[in-house]
Amino acid sequence: MAEIRVSRVEQGQTKIRNVPIAVTPEGFWCCPSPVVFQKTLKSQKPLNKPNSSSPPPKITVHKKQIPLTEKKPMANPIRSAVTYDDQRTFTPVDNGISASIVPERVPRLKVEHVPRNMAIEYGEPGTSDMKVILLGKEGFCVKLNVHKQVLLEHSCFFTDKLSEQESGLSCLEIDDCEDVESYVETVRLMYSKEMKHRLMKQSVSRVLRILKVAELLGFNSCIQSCLEYLEAVPWVGEEEEKVVFSVLQLQGEGIEVTPVLKRITSKVCNPPTETISNIMELVLKSNEERGRREMKSVVLKLLRENNSLPSYAGPANICIETVYALCRSCLDSLISLFKRATEPESTDKPTDGKEPVLKQIALEADNLSWLLEILADRQSADEFALMWASQQELATLHSKLTIVSRYHISCITARLFVGIGKGELLPAKDTRQLLLQTWLQPLINDYNWLQHCCRSFDQKVVEEGIGRTILTLPLEDQQSILLAWLGSFLKAGDNCPNLQRAFEVWWRRTFIRPYADTQGNVLHSYSSMTQKQQD
Repeated sequence: MAEIRVSRVEQGQTKIRNVPIAVTPEGFWCCPSPVVFQKTLKSQKPLNKPNSSSPPPKITVHKKQIPLTEKKPMANPIRSAVTYDDQRTFTPVDNGISASIVPERVPRLKVEHVPRNMAIEYGEPGTSDMKVILLGKEGFCVKLNVHKQVLLEHSCFFTDKLSEQESGLSCLEIDDCEDVESYVETVRLMYSKEMKHRLMKQSVSRVLRILKVAELLGFNSCIQSCLEYLEAVPWVGEEEEKVVFSVLQLQGEGIEVTPVLKRITSKVCNPPTETISNIMELVLKSNEERGRREMKSVVLKLLRENNSLPSYAGPANICIETVYALCRSCLDSLISLFKRATEPESTDKPTDGKEPVLKQIALEADNLSWLLEILADRQSADEFALMWASQQELATLHSKLTIVSRYHISCITARLFVGIGKGELLPAKDTRQLLLQTWLQPLINDYNWLQHCCRSFDQKVVEEGIGRTILTLPLEDQQSILLAWLGSFLKAGDNCPNLQRAFEVWWRRTFIRPYADTQGNVLHSYSSMTQKQQD
């Protein structure tokens, strides 16, 4: 094989290797293995410092070099023969390379003495009429023995380049190739009759690299085969973003990419409000406990991913309207179930193929808790607080049922107090006051059961939420509520919420720092100080 001489690198720095490759049935070489390129790159990076005690032999390279194939015949002509000086032992023979120091056993060369650049040759020079030289950024120089007619049939890039040059041009260089390996693979595909089958052996990331090179070369049939591959192959993990990014770039250039993009977009789709409503209704009506619980978690997680959207965005408003419609439906069902459960002749047995009443109460309460969590994440639960605070009928029915049947309702009340205490809800003063008047005492009545029988109940968080909610009211309302709580706490002890911290804040506001009495003195002092500064 002929040598490759690259004028861009200094003489003596380029290591030229001729790689004989078997011709495939398509008439071209087998694609170089990526390991060849990777090993070459690794061998060029210094790994160890030179040992001063045993310096390596000094090699003088003459202009005339003997190809590797003339030194040693290949045992397997199909395998790429790329070797390096640190993998062989030199012997003093007259082959154009002379060593100044020839010990009995020459030590192996250090990795840092391997030449920085490498030239590799692919194809059969005897049957080709064109050479394409790829100059990579890492110092690679790859020579491809190809056929001019094949390039002209498949590549607009080569057609334009060859038309600009003389008709007898037999060598063409491509500078600064970012991905030499993909260039070689893409040119190889020009000789393949079944490109789709060739691409099936590749990964998605590698096909995207080939697609990029095919676009640069104007290799339209390869672009189409890559798109067909991407349309059919599954995308795993981050591959979806990479595929969409690459395909959208092609779309801007007028290439038909609709089949690929149909996986992520659709022109014919149900309105968002209808789709979301259908999904939520399916989850809320499910009677399978495990599936319902898992899907509630999944839907809540997916809705939280959209929290970055502004509150005035269409999908956000549609979702809120849908959730509130479902909340009202669940609340009506809950009131109906409570009425059935409190009837004298009521029995907790399945009727009409439905679950027992108490189990249905627990299910509807859990549904309301889930919908409240969605609204709280959307910062749109103020209306829910007003709707819940207005349920005097439900609060009255609540006291008529046993604790085991009703404590699920108190979980909803506790979640509202926690949301107000954390600032997730900002209901009006009248709403906060009504909420405490309607539901604080039922919550106190169920508190002992919630502490010991409800796994998701966080006592400290709930107590802090109740206390902060009380402290948002006017001072007179704080006093009336906290004094009523004090009577319950002195009777029940640990079976009642511990609101001592809120009680201490109210005490200091009332007896230690009476802001109302000193307000006039503070304003007078501030006015006098301002007047002095002006004088």
